[in-house]
Amino acid sequence: MTAFDLLSKIIEKQKSSFFPETSVAVETKDKPLPRLNIHSGFWILASIAATYYADFFRTVRENLHTSSWFLLGGAFLLVSLSIAFYCIVFLEWYRGVSDYDARHPSLIPITTATFIAAGLCFNVALWHEWSFFTPLLLFTQFMGVVMLISLLG
Repeated sequence: MTAFDLLSKIIEKQKSSFFPETSVAVETKDKPLPRLNIHSGFWILASIAATYYADFFRTVRENLHTSSWFLLGGAFLLVSLSIAFYCIVFLEWYRGVSDYDARHPSLIPITTATFIAAGLCFNVALWHEWSFFTPLLLFTQFMGVVMLISLLG
């Protein structure tokens, strides 16, 4: 017996003691995550605080008719939400198409592009109010709305 064979037997013996060959299958039932957790609660509370301290609704009301960027952003957002509701309500619920991305592959990129364009237009429209805080404020509002919707569904 060579030294190499002896060394390989020692390694094999140690390996078998650390990693037993008989595996014990443990059945775990995944518990669904609660809808309201710390993460979603944080974003909802942050959105409420940002709305209150930035006087968000007054600023939007004042800029609604004065800024063409705001109206263009609203149009982009309307297109994006219309496509999303078409996919969710009409295709998935009414028609029963679960994989609408395969049937209509252009819907998701168009929705994403129009939503990003809406966000950019809203940033330009509200930049004179909050300057560098505008993207942060709008992102906080967006995350708060997303987390609030996730609580409903």
